[in-house]
Amino acid sequence: MTILCYGIPNCDTVKKARAWLQAQGLAHEFIDLKKVEVAPLLAAWEAQGLPWERLLNRQGTTWRKLDAAAQAQAQEAAGAAALMSDHPSLIKRPVVRWADGTLTVGFDAARWAQERVAR
Repeated sequence: MTILCYGIPNCDTVKKARAWLQAQGLAHEFIDLKKVEVAPLLAAWEAQGLPWERLLNRQGTTWRKLDAAAQAQAQEAAGAAALMSDHPSLIKRPVVRWADGTLTVGFDAARWAQERVAR
């Protein structure tokens, strides 16, 4: 199974994560979240046990630009999924599906190195 790295190409964190994967000699496929249907991905990730609360990025510019009513939608899974589908930039990046099928959210070089050794 190929490593899949989901993100947005101009995101600095995604750039760092992709560079780290390349430096480790780990081939991966990049999936641009702005160019794919996000709803099925969110459903699949949830089915694999990845909670929507972990995926929703409440720290970024996109979240801050939402009005209070839109932000209130994110109090439950369905509303958060709808927001992330409409605004893929609300998804914390990168989401990586490793070759063993596990999922991680965000980039932390030390953690990735440690987990890679454990795999």
